Amino acid sequence: MSKPYAEERIKVPRFNEESGFYTTPQRSKIMSKIRGKNTKPELAFRKALYAAGYRYRIDYKKLIGKPDIALPKYKTVIFIDGDYWHGKDWELRKPKIKTNSAFWVAKFERNIQRDKEVNLALAEKGYTVFRFWESEIKKDIGACLQKVIVHLNSMHTR
Repeated sequence: MSKPYAEERIKVPRFNEESGFYTTPQRSKIMSKIRGKNTKPELAFRKALYAAGYRYRIDYKKLIGKPDIALPKYKTVIFIDGDYWHGKDWELRKPKIKTNSAFWVAKFERNIQRDKEVNLALAEKGYTVFRFWESEIKKDIGACLQKVIVHLNSMHTR
């Protein structure tokens, strides 16, 4: 049963030859190399969080959106989003898409919309949601970790 959303859900067109989309074995091979979990920024953040003394669940399937890192004890989840797939600086990148723009614009906008829906659903369940861009983690993992630890410490003192 789908939940009604305030915003109209974005429909992403399917790849098909009639629309001018072609899938080739080469494209398939390239796309298969894109990681969905256990990315380098995610592993680095998990290692730092573990070193700080916090234990967590990874790709927690019991929650909507399968958070990259879940701390159920603290009702806290952490997503480490890829800059490209989750639309970092989307408004600047959007006009630059020239090939198959009908598909790619809808694809990225639906990803952004889904992230917002997941944040809202988790917040309604009482979870605190942290979302970090992979570039944030690469640039300053300490600052990202500090935000989470400050929150976890405040939860621990309650």
